[in-house]
Amino acid sequence: MANWKRALLGVMVNFEERYDDAKFRLRQRLGIGEICLVPYLGHGTATTFYLKGRVLRDKNISSAMEDDSIWLNLLNMYKRYNSDEIPGAVVRARFGDLVEEVTADSEGFFLFELHPSSLPQLDDIWYDVELELVDYPGKAKNPAEPQEVRATGKVIVPPPEAQFGVISDIDDTVLRTDIVNLVAMARNTFLMNAHTRLPFEGVAAFYDALRRGSSNQQNNPIYYVSSGAWNLYDMIVDFFVVRNIPLGPLFMVDFGLTRERFITPSHHEHKVKTIQNLLNTHPTLPFILIGDSGQKDPEIYLEVVSSNPKRILAVYIRDVTLDTRDAQIHLLRDRAKGLGVEMVLVPDTFAAAQHAAEKGFITPEKLAVILKERDEDKEAPTPLEAAVKPDALEMPLADD
Repeated sequence: MANWKRALLGVMVNFEERYDDAKFRLRQRLGIGEICLVPYLGHGTATTFYLKGRVLRDKNISSAMEDDSIWLNLLNMYKRYNSDEIPGAVVRARFGDLVEEVTADSEGFFLFELHPSSLPQLDDIWYDVELELVDYPGKAKNPAEPQEVRATGKVIVPPPEAQFGVISDIDDTVLRTDIVNLVAMARNTFLMNAHTRLPFEGVAAFYDALRRGSSNQQNNPIYYVSSGAWNLYDMIVDFFVVRNIPLGPLFMVDFGLTRERFITPSHHEHKVKTIQNLLNTHPTLPFILIGDSGQKDPEIYLEVVSSNPKRILAVYIRDVTLDTRDAQIHLLRDRAKGLGVEMVLVPDTFAAAQHAAEKGFITPEKLAVILKERDEDKEAPTPLEAAVKPDALEMPLADD
């Protein structure tokens, strides 16, 4: 980074820190109000848990409903981005006999790295970690101070019998964002909610089949990597629940200035670092990578394939761009093939599922379920979907 840019960034960061500090001191004097612990879905191994979350003032964001108005969706989105974090909050985690405390950073984020001595026998691959807010600046002056603030964090641990892990993009891979169209992307992000945002057809059934694998057990973990802001976390998780898409840890970004960068880390840097960390955390587990052609997923995944020989089983790229971009991806596909990995450019989820069944990643009988869901997802949109996204009425059904 050039010296003048570094100097400008330093001035901006100093201003932001002073502004945030003054804003928080004012909130302390006025009374912070209700506070909530927001744990994010965690991940780890039998010996190490990673659990991230945030301490925020509760903005009372209403639960999404199918008939919510555009204005209510816009108001809730404003509340998400205008978050009031609680810096310096002390959070306690408890897992069995293991108890640890950490202090949230200036943006209210906290991160636990827990080392349990053993894991209880469960029928699931998710483990509960109990969280409690212990202290925070201004607690004694807060008229809305509750008796206790608690939450339950969940950590996914792939069992020894897991066949592979899945690392998936979110935008234009799981849900429709239209990231190649800025106007459509803004409309989808700000004017829609978990009920009205549309998944890509058949994605829930396909990801469930991958989670079950060829053994038909729910043992294969799925991880989601996005360049979206953590402020959108609750809406994305709600979307997954509403659409029956298998849950997994989300790896998102903190929008804001630091002394090293403006606003956000690069899409490329964030994804490569996150994926490599997951591969390092699970050194014996192979992975399937899923993304789209809209940004740089093919280039990013090729870099991962190159750096991790024999760790990647397949790469699926959903085609959401024009032929000129497809030609570039074909070149990347050939390079991946030279490294022993198939990078498959697919028109829809069912095409990816067909390849997965041929390779033995999923059972062949799941194809009928995925095809049925794909066609059902292509049915006519609701009135609100049509109002927000009128071109949805014009989308033709793809041929089988």
